[in-house]
Amino acid sequence: MSQNGKTIKISYEGKEHEFPLIEGTEGEVGIDIGTLRSATGLVTLDPGYKNTGSTTSAITFLDGEKGVLRYRGYNIEELAEKASFLEVAYLIIFGELPDQASLTKFQTDVTNHTLIHEDMRKIFDGFPTTSHPMVVLSSLISVLSTFYPGSMESNRSDEEVYMSIVRLIAKVPTIAAWSYKNEMGHPVNYPDNSLNYGARFLKMMFALPTQEYDIDPVMVSALNKILILHADHEQNCSTSTIRIVGSSLANIYASVASATNALSGPLHGGANQQVIEMLEAIHSSGATIDEFMEKVKNREMRLMGFGHRVYKNFDPRAKILKKACDDILSKMGIEDPLLDIAKKLEKIALEDEFFIERKLYPNVDFYSGIIYRAMNLPTDMFTVMFAMGRLPGWIAQWKEMLEMKQPIGRPRQIYTGENERSFVPMSDRKKVDHADVIQEDFV
Repeated sequence: MSQNGKTIKISYEGKEHEFPLIEGTEGEVGIDIGTLRSATGLVTLDPGYKNTGSTTSAITFLDGEKGVLRYRGYNIEELAEKASFLEVAYLIIFGELPDQASLTKFQTDVTNHTLIHEDMRKIFDGFPTTSHPMVVLSSLISVLSTFYPGSMESNRSDEEVYMSIVRLIAKVPTIAAWSYKNEMGHPVNYPDNSLNYGARFLKMMFALPTQEYDIDPVMVSALNKILILHADHEQNCSTSTIRIVGSSLANIYASVASATNALSGPLHGGANQQVIEMLEAIHSSGATIDEFMEKVKNREMRLMGFGHRVYKNFDPRAKILKKACDDILSKMGIEDPLLDIAKKLEKIALEDEFFIERKLYPNVDFYSGIIYRAMNLPTDMFTVMFAMGRLPGWIAQWKEMLEMKQPIGRPRQIYTGENERSFVPMSDRKKVDHADVIQEDFV
């Protein structure tokens, strides 16, 4: 980041005020309005923060127009092809790709902390089988801080921070797999530390005590890619949540739990689930693919898993997952009418000028949803998988926020309520129709 000597002027009530332009290392330019309120009495209004940079960050670079995604300067395509998830996690959290000794230590530390305390198992057993897996995941992540009270201290040592990071990377897959087992009503599996990160997770998820579990290397490879592709994505809803919660000096477990809850919303982490729900709706309706796509063109139906809010070109993550998706479907020989529908939708979107002109290409949620479907995962586990992948990014953003000594988050607002009023005695108050009040507040 640099102040390039350029400024922008704002005129208000006959006075002119100058504010510096800040330039990032990839040429992004922003206006530093840190003194706007003190200089002018004004605040900016930007619902959803679509045009507001809340921080500087050295973790992830994203160019939606060019379809570029880089972690710490490394292109996502190269990382997904050549690196393991734990290598990428180390890169994102600590800033550099690890040498062999550093990676071995990190892998060993993670492997040695995959178990969760048996007292947590008692808490886990208290959740009904109807509990949504994301609720179980976020709750138990938050509970971790009670087992590691050192994480609560505001003057945490570097070693305590490192161990908290290791515990999260190690234990979240165990909690995630157990949340799945809880939903299925199956006995839980303890982690098999003879396996690598992805294989260990798949065994915890799918092994049953009644039969042998064979680990499919194609599935492990696809999982590795999915986790890498979801590891960070700049200042999205859950990432900005962890930074603002962490800015209060909340401990890392509470901060990650808050990000997990933000991700649980259908407008954020639920996109790949919506892909499968769309395919189910098409299948149950009996409509042909062409009929459905015509309704999409006429804005009668929404096409889930195509296009992206940030990427105005092809989602670079989708290109990588397309191959992984093709490999899984080819290897497993699955006969599933929903997956057949998905492949037909993909073909039309990649060939029809209507979708090409509007850049409605399949995105990462489309392909990850298909892969999870092929893995036989229930749709409400999709967001849990997203959270497991996004974990290194959340941790890195929390750690960077602390190192920057980011001030506590405190957004401003423009008040639109009533002006000053006098208190009205009960005998003089008008009757209130509560149904109207509730409807007015929540519509």
